[in-house]
Amino acid sequence: MSHRRMSRSPINRRRRKRSGPMRLVRALALAAVVLVLCALAGGWYLYRDLAGSIGTSHALGDNAPKSVGGDTNILLMGLDSRKDQNGDDLPPEVLDKLHAGSSDIGGYNTNTLILLHVPADGSKAKAFSVPRDDLVDIPGHGQDKIKKAYGLEKARTEEKLAAQGVTDRGKLETAGREAGRRAEIETVRNFLGVPIDHFAEVNLAGFYHLADALDGVTVCLKHPVKDKYSGADFPAGKQTLNGQQSLAFVRQRHGLDGGDLDRTRRQQAFLASATQKLASAGTFTDPVRLLNLLNVAKQDLVTDKGWDLMSFLKQAKNVSGGNVAFTTLPIERFAKHRGEDVNIVDPVKIKQIVAEQTNPVHSTPPTAPEGSPVPAPSKAPPAPSPPVIDGGGIPCVD
Repeated sequence: MSHRRMSRSPINRRRRKRSGPMRLVRALALAAVVLVLCALAGGWYLYRDLAGSIGTSHALGDNAPKSVGGDTNILLMGLDSRKDQNGDDLPPEVLDKLHAGSSDIGGYNTNTLILLHVPADGSKAKAFSVPRDDLVDIPGHGQDKIKKAYGLEKARTEEKLAAQGVTDRGKLETAGREAGRRAEIETVRNFLGVPIDHFAEVNLAGFYHLADALDGVTVCLKHPVKDKYSGADFPAGKQTLNGQQSLAFVRQRHGLDGGDLDRTRRQQAFLASATQKLASAGTFTDPVRLLNLLNVAKQDLVTDKGWDLMSFLKQAKNVSGGNVAFTTLPIERFAKHRGEDVNIVDPVKIKQIVAEQTNPVHSTPPTAPEGSPVPAPSKAPPAPSPPVIDGGGIPCVD
């Protein structure tokens, strides 16, 4: 018995090690962490440990529309919250180090929304980035920025429960987040016109954890940048970013010609590079790194309760290899809505783009509902060129 305890103690010591403070993740990279860890890092034991430790949610619902033919659509939601999964503020020293501002900034906006389409035949996965300021219909809240669906419904649900006499902060937070997830999923599903089979949610934790667990992620910049708001301060060219630098890289929008659209491209480039590194041989032969990656998933990830990750692994191996084509969904023009800058979009065009790329054989042009407003003709802002990673090369971005 003592020999058995001695043989296990080094592993236990490794498992007690945690990476640094909580940070930001944008969904695709952390989904890849889960998938690749389950597939390659210790088999059933690690998968069982992961499945029993990561957060789960019933927000998707048992009666949600499902894809047919074995394809899988996954909604990846990155919260711009300065709070952890329990609703507690991140430590002030963490916020200061990350240039993330106070815990009151960001609320529960889903500043990253990516629909990941994984075909059943193992062909190239498609990732559709939804600009966070797109003006859409949010069920129960009218028209607003798509990123607000989560926070609006979370706040309304908590207010209703408080009016009914619920005072427990934990219960309010849990119920509010579940309602927020349901609202965001429904909003995106209606907007894109496709089923959502699974979802993964992360907050201002994962990019730091992920980049550090991978010993850095390589990116490439066309020009040197310096931005006091995000903390970005990088030379031109290819470079490897640590956790703090990674967060600054994916958060910068000031000083970029395309603003939020250029930031979206940076997120795509970072995630594509991270998933490539996840699949590299060195990542999965280092036990300490593997356990660090497992801890990233435990701390920073929430998925739907019904997601059988082991079955999904067989279908999604190309995702971890970087075989993903990114598309930033187009906007028609910029405008003001309730005093805020918004993106005016054409819902019919959006649905058609998604349909053509996810089911080109059977897609039919969607039609606008009767009485739907038609975007005024204008010169559309240029969409950033998406990085496409097919197992080699790091795309340079602005």
